[in-house]
Amino acid sequence: MDSVWTSRKKQGGISFLLLLALLAVISLNFILSASCRVSPPALTPLPSQIDRIEGYGSIKITDSEGSAKSKFSFLFVLPSQGRIDVFDLLGRAIYFILIEDNEAFLVIPSKKVYWQGKEAEIISRFLGFEIALPEMVSLLTGKWENKEEWALDKDSQGKVIAGQKEELQFQIKKFFSNTSVARLLTFEHPLSTAGMNILRIKFNPPAKQRLFSNNFLKDYELKSWPEIEALFKNEK
Repeated sequence: MDSVWTSRKKQGGISFLLLLALLAVISLNFILSASCRVSPPALTPLPSQIDRIEGYGSIKITDSEGSAKSKFSFLFVLPSQGRIDVFDLLGRAIYFILIEDNEAFLVIPSKKVYWQGKEAEIISRFLGFEIALPEMVSLLTGKWENKEEWALDKDSQGKVIAGQKEELQFQIKKFFSNTSVARLLTFEHPLSTAGMNILRIKFNPPAKQRLFSNNFLKDYELKSWPEIEALFKNEK
């Protein structure tokens, strides 16, 4: 009798351990599935009037020297203030751009150096082609006003899906659901091509004027573009 009872206890213990193991496997699969799931792009509601626009995304730029991928964040305050922070694929800061009334600075914090130039000139170093801050806002939001210099194509719903200005062309491949806000854009120019994937956009977020301060530049060294370019090449 004791041996039968002992055998049943062992069988019960084994069954219980198998049940625990099965539950553990199910839980692990659930956790792995959840961790591998890609978060959907985020978008705050599009207001009737846009004063500020903030977002985050990734970009791939191809030119005569090859291709480069990076992440970036942006904050635009209309009509003429902007900041673009550029990171490598691991999220480490590379440089940032400050724009204020057509004047701009490209800053490398790790080297404590900067380059100063016009907005169009510095943006062209970032993208490989010139595009003004208000034009970039129009591209992202789908709100085009007083842009007669652009030839724009629209879909059946009236959303801008492509456009051209001189040698620069763009296409909007994807939108945030049920909006005119661009999610995936491509650019073509004789000097470079670019693909931009917007992952998050906020409209009219709280003001962050401290991000536009350039008081720190007094402790930084002014460099020419060839010197800045040499620093970038040495980092590769």
